Amino acid sequence: MKGSTLGERPAVAHRISLLVHSYWPDQSPPQRRWSGLVREFQSAGWEVGVVTPISHFPHGRRKEKRAEAGYPFAVQKGQHGERIRRVPYLRHAETRLGRFIDHLYTAVMTVPAAMMEPRPEVVIVTAPSLPILAAGYVVSRLRRVPLIVEMRDAWPDLARDARLVQGPVKSTAERAVEFVQRKADLVITVTHGFAKTLLRRGIQHVATVPNALDLSTIPHLDPPPAKKARLDVLYLGNHGESQRLDVMVQAAALVGDAMHLHMVGYGVVRSQLQQLAARLQAPVTFYPPVKRADVVEQYQRADSCIVALRDDWKSFDTTIPSKTYEVLAVGRHVTAVVKGEAAHIIEDSGAGDLVACSPEAVAALWHDLVRDRSRLDVGRSGRDWVQQNAELLTSARHYMELVHDVVNRTALR
Repeated sequence: MKGSTLGERPAVAHRISLLVHSYWPDQSPPQRRWSGLVREFQSAGWEVGVVTPISHFPHGRRKEKRAEAGYPFAVQKGQHGERIRRVPYLRHAETRLGRFIDHLYTAVMTVPAAMMEPRPEVVIVTAPSLPILAAGYVVSRLRRVPLIVEMRDAWPDLARDARLVQGPVKSTAERAVEFVQRKADLVITVTHGFAKTLLRRGIQHVATVPNALDLSTIPHLDPPPAKKARLDVLYLGNHGESQRLDVMVQAAALVGDAMHLHMVGYGVVRSQLQQLAARLQAPVTFYPPVKRADVVEQYQRADSCIVALRDDWKSFDTTIPSKTYEVLAVGRHVTAVVKGEAAHIIEDSGAGDLVACSPEAVAALWHDLVRDRSRLDVGRSGRDWVQQNAELLTSARHYMELVHDVVNRTALR
């Protein structure tokens, strides 16, 4: 696997063009990852130009603060001094098809928007929006600069697991994703497992830069009270097909009044989950997405936090839920319904319990936690793991070294 040894200082400054389907002021996984990385890039003297749609995540409509959301093809100054050029979008319903059509449109619009920017030394494009990968390839060729493709999920494997494509023959989407991966000068993954998968497929230049946190901005909370009338369990994040949150709702119904499940976020199956909870009379309360400043308050009220991925999709063996590191960092017990690489993190950190993806198994764990609340005190084990393995400054320096290597390597052709 291609990588670099970190030195005392990051590599010489470069100008990069970042193509991403969601960025500030959105609150989304790519925004959280790249806001931190861009801050460190800019601090090191790098010039970052972000090409991204007008802010309309997650509801498919422009944010109320239009000055922050941006205007078509207009340039903004970002929070860290980066240039942000906005791409027009299509208003859409919160459905898989609606999001895909919007992603397709914004990817097409990304090409002319990126060509309005100063010529970069490298183009970085980040999935899971698949159409934007094609935009990144086109822009890199038009600019005649190297391309770095960042795969935040296990595409195209995930497409087949989610039945976006079916049958024994590779789909056009799968072939397109693999084409861009093979043409890229470097593919960056966020998990080591998927990097190994790509290497086995013959992708020559692959590296891993995991998601990371700036621990100075995240408090380590006191443990939950040793005595309390009920167990409060928190799920904070996407309410989608990937998480099998119906299992959590059913488990809560099995436990009953000894616990309460708090579901914070949005997603395509949210209404189905609400209907399920009502039908089962489960102790569940649904909340809308919260602003970043209010996230810590949610963690403070929680005794245990759910990190979940369904167990019947093979691609999730090499996927780590984006909230995993944050839950570890704040010091909350983890109800971990995961496998593969994510499961190894929970085991290594000692910050929670692994449980099978079934209502009965999850309910049994929560019953045990109700009876023995001492298990909820995980100390600093999770935060220590994050500090050693997923600290932002270290990850950013690693990323910069990789970019520097790509620029130098392609300059010698």
